[in-house]
Amino acid sequence: MRKIAIYGKGGIGKSTTTSNIAAAFSEKGLSVLQIGCDPKSDSTKNLTGGKKIKSVLDAIREKEKITSDDVLFRGYNGIWCVEAGGPTPGIGCAGRGIITAFEKLEELGAYEICKPDIVLYDVLGDVVCGGFAMPIRGGYARNVFIVTSGEMMSLYAASNIASAVKNFGKRGYAQYSGVILNSRNLENEEEIVRTALKEIGGDIVSVVPRCPVVQEAENQGKTVIEAFPDSEMADCYRRLADNMLSITEGDEA
Repeated sequence: MRKIAIYGKGGIGKSTTTSNIAAAFSEKGLSVLQIGCDPKSDSTKNLTGGKKIKSVLDAIREKEKITSDDVLFRGYNGIWCVEAGGPTPGIGCAGRGIITAFEKLEELGAYEICKPDIVLYDVLGDVVCGGFAMPIRGGYARNVFIVTSGEMMSLYAASNIASAVKNFGKRGYAQYSGVILNSRNLENEEEIVRTALKEIGGDIVSVVPRCPVVQEAENQGKTVIEAFPDSEMADCYRRLADNMLSITEGDEA
């Protein structure tokens, strides 16, 4: 089982990217489990026809004893979908909520039920603290990819995330495996990111161009892979998935 965490600044497009990667993996016949680790609980909606699924924390709030059927859902091409969820707005800690959700998933035997070849953790990463670091410090993920653009705040977040992963890596946890450039059509954007990586470290795994079909697919509640399978953009996500498989080879656990 390959365990991959995808981090990035809020709004950078990591959920869109993660869902398309999941769809590309599933096309290869791989069993995929995508776990959304954002309080908005919208990581998997492009795999479920645009519908938000019940989060682990919502299920816990609704009834005393929950089962795997309450929190495990099947999306496009059989992809398993889970949303960790968050606290009631204005009350509680989102990071602590992720920890609670992860503990509940283990208690329910979610990984044994899904038997995934690949687990994708989609994690909000403006800062890496508390529960948001759970996928790397808890030993859940072995490889961390960071979604960024050439924008300053996105690169600043990427630097923070990479630094955190490297610190945890010294303890034998997840390792930093590179960045995914989700383009914003800035002038010399790839050069800007490569210059930043001289300080941050790592390489560009793939460049994802800005393309209107991504939004068109999302308007349908779908990934590009599902909505426009023959498009160049779909092939771009497939190449990204291939690159990630190559980078993570030998890191199964």
